[in-house]
Amino acid sequence: MSDTIHRVNHEIKQRRLQVLRVTELTPRMRRITLGGPELQGFVSLGSDDHVKLLFAMSAQEQAAIEARNLGRDGGARPTMREYTPRRVDLAAGELDIDFVLHGDGPASTWAAQAVPGHELNIAGPRASMVVPDIFDSYLLIGDETAIPAIARRLDELPAGRQVLAVIQVEDEQERQPLPSKAQVEVIWVRRHDEDLLALLENLALPQGKLYSWVALEKTLTRQAKALLLAKGAQEDALKAAAYWRADASADDE
Repeated sequence: MSDTIHRVNHEIKQRRLQVLRVTELTPRMRRITLGGPELQGFVSLGSDDHVKLLFAMSAQEQAAIEARNLGRDGGARPTMREYTPRRVDLAAGELDIDFVLHGDGPASTWAAQAVPGHELNIAGPRASMVVPDIFDSYLLIGDETAIPAIARRLDELPAGRQVLAVIQVEDEQERQPLPSKAQVEVIWVRRHDEDLLALLENLALPQGKLYSWVALEKTLTRQAKALLLAKGAQEDALKAAAYWRADASADDE
């Protein structure tokens, strides 16, 4: 087992899965549990992995999905959105994906209408960034789109680790339970009432060997990363990702 952060590449395979269950997590977040024979062999080693969800916006895109042709020959390419595998249980034959229902975009629209029996094609993950258990503490910063990755990391952390999570949400109703064996403090930040960057400026970094992770809107991610580096976070133990852009659909991570 490697004792450094490392990337593991995977064979990209398209899978046709079926909706098994739909669970309302909060007023704006819905969990879709997928399954089916094609889930077997699915691999996701990193808590912030992404799979591509495939949607047809035209007859040509639908034909490309049916032909399992992701545009590699220059033909029609399905509309794709990236999402985190929230939970993978191959023994039970289940994959959970959590969707923010923000009212626009192909993924959010599909999730709002999904019922058991509906189908969804996915591809990936292309690769996993594996963070081994070599850190004393974790600083996890994100918004609703990052909650699946944050929650999955908390699920996977062992006892004896310290975690500070700062999560921006629309309102109090969007808080979720975040179980973990680790010792976790969560600061929930209401988007329209509290200044996330001001909070981060005044934040004391967790003690010990620290891994920092940021996933917000593109501009906020860049600003938060700069703040953390200025406060002494180590760049080689910091991952900052733009999960969406203010000028694009929030489910296009």
